[in-house]
Amino acid sequence: MRARPDAEYDVLILGGGVNGAGVFRDLCLQGVKCLMADVDDFCAGASAAPSRLIHGGIKYLETGEFRLVAQSTLERNLLLRNAPHYVKPIVTVLPMRSWLGGVAPSVIRFFGGQAKLRDRGLLICKLGLELFDYFGRRRRVMPRHSVKLTRATRRAFPDMAQDIIATASYFDARVTHAERLGLELALDGMAANPQSLAINHCGVTGRQGGMVELTDHVSGAKHLVAARVILNAGGAWIDRVNAALGLKTRYIGGAKGSHLILDNPALLRALDGKLIYFGASDGRVGLLYPFFGRVLIGSTDVPIDDPDLAVCDDSERDYMLAIVREVFPHLAITADQVRYSYCGVRPLPRSSAADKGAVSRDHSIAEDRLPESGAPVLSLIGGKWTTFRGFAEEAADRALSALGRARLRSTQNEPIGGGRDYPLDARARAVLLAGLGIDIARGEVLVERYGSRAKEVAPALAARPDAPLCSAPDYSVNEIAFLFEHELVGRLADVVFRRTDLALSARLTRKVAREIGRIGAATQGWDGRRLDEELANVAALAWHKNAIADFDPAAPEITTEAGFREEQL
Repeated sequence: MRARPDAEYDVLILGGGVNGAGVFRDLCLQGVKCLMADVDDFCAGASAAPSRLIHGGIKYLETGEFRLVAQSTLERNLLLRNAPHYVKPIVTVLPMRSWLGGVAPSVIRFFGGQAKLRDRGLLICKLGLELFDYFGRRRRVMPRHSVKLTRATRRAFPDMAQDIIATASYFDARVTHAERLGLELALDGMAANPQSLAINHCGVTGRQGGMVELTDHVSGAKHLVAARVILNAGGAWIDRVNAALGLKTRYIGGAKGSHLILDNPALLRALDGKLIYFGASDGRVGLLYPFFGRVLIGSTDVPIDDPDLAVCDDSERDYMLAIVREVFPHLAITADQVRYSYCGVRPLPRSSAADKGAVSRDHSIAEDRLPESGAPVLSLIGGKWTTFRGFAEEAADRALSALGRARLRSTQNEPIGGGRDYPLDARARAVLLAGLGIDIARGEVLVERYGSRAKEVAPALAARPDAPLCSAPDYSVNEIAFLFEHELVGRLADVVFRRTDLALSARLTRKVAREIGRIGAATQGWDGRRLDEELANVAALAWHKNAIADFDPAAPEITTEAGFREEQL
């Protein structure tokens, strides 16, 4: 049974992406009664479509955004400590094709001018990395950078283009399952303040007097909610959310970013476990690194007016494959190797800049007043995964000030979800695994998947007879049932796209969706009609997100949305 919101809250947060979930947890930790509502699922929009890096923002040095680099490196270091179950170090490699390339345009860009940086040479990169190491000194948890010249580069990366004369390596971080990290922020908030509630598939549909009307898109119920402070964390939809509240704003100028997941064993071997962060011939920056046994490639930066229409189109796919071939020209990199793609719209501030890549990735907060009640409406503009905690802290402090309340505790050293008491050495891991009371190999899977929250999942596996899924045997029936019962699931798509890694690892097939759907029906009380609706919804999302991953040669080829719907997965 889905929870029903109360009529009054201290703070209403509209949007459950990483910005909304971050400030929800922060305010709950301060004892504030909050409601967070998202029209879709938690972290289902742009928060589910990043490059999946927790990075210090070395690119921001080019435009002199030192404050953002300093904040990004600090927040990266904090996340490595507070969420070690999902945030992991990764060696990042910068390929360089010249010694002095890019000096003039770098100087122009540094002082705020417009210039295409088509070549980042060794001198510029070395200077940038020295600054990067300096800004990353606070709470440092990783080594400083190093440089390999031509011969050493050839030994380390024999498949790289021959005109690459050097590589520089430094440490950054990646997030293995961003969607689950966002969910844990919501769960942590509700645990910290049981008066608070996070609800998905429930969006703002209007205003009645000084109260906000929310519609539950699962049950159809409507709720009127009064709040002393409203936080608009709607991301690319911020202006639409404000319009539903009766406010006319033009804060957002979104940019579409797409990514590919490629099944290319030769390219995977060539990466040697590292992230390649490179300048393409058109001046944009590309990246690729190992991801769930495949290769993640990104990204594009395309202006878009309607975030609901964002898909990774063929031109973006072809562009990303082409720039990877610039770095690895001798490897066969083809469109038929794409196993999954995803797309999101970055909630950038509205800007007249033709190049969306030049728009600052910093964040800001705009304030309006709700008609009739006069409650402050704070719109959270920009932001990214790396700096979400710091942004949430700023937004929470603004809300606390409006409420006339003081901050009770900092979130700087607050572990997130399964990062709490996460085992950092072999001895601690052995103790955790022994305490789970299940097979050690199975326990290892749960710890990798849920961190220390494996202690909550493991008892559910033994509570009743269990069995591996036929379609994905690394998951079990009771494990999937636990997700439906304890992780704020409203739709089948929440599980197949976000609570599990099945879609991300390009394993979402018709059979997987059917099997998980049946477990959902059993735990949620869905009848046959509701299950059919849920399967059709997953089918539509899989089509529009280019997430069809059924590559069983025996399966009939699906080439149209109608055909995919007819299959009903």
